[in-house]
Amino acid sequence: MNLDLSSLKKSIAALEQSLSVTEYSKDFHSLSLAQQETLQSGVIQNFEICYELSWKFIKRWLEVNEGQEIVDGVTRRELYRIAFENRLIENVEEWMNFHSTRNITSHSYDAEVANNAYETAVRFLPFAKKLLERLTLKND
Repeated sequence: MNLDLSSLKKSIAALEQSLSVTEYSKDFHSLSLAQQETLQSGVIQNFEICYELSWKFIKRWLEVNEGQEIVDGVTRRELYRIAFENRLIENVEEWMNFHSTRNITSHSYDAEVANNAYETAVRFLPFAKKLLERLTLKND
């Protein structure tokens, strides 16, 4: 069964685009603080969506290819361990860090949380791209 990866592709593209306006733009720091924070919030929102889709596609791929009983009721750490064993991801601890940041952004939101989430989004993008690449290669 082929997974339709289009929503994951779109979320990665949205994260990359929002980062290009902030992280990689020479004009970003010339904007007002309110404008910078608004753009940073967009990056964080795109990170949240992209992260959620990423782990859900990991789970779906494992259900289809390894069996639903393998992933039913497992912790996120265990899910990532199984994904690592199936070469979908390379670093369980880094994925757990992404998970931790995502949990924090859904429960509290202040400047420190926002800055941490933004930096996590920057680190997450290559991991999401690598996951998509591997899911695409293994999507048969």
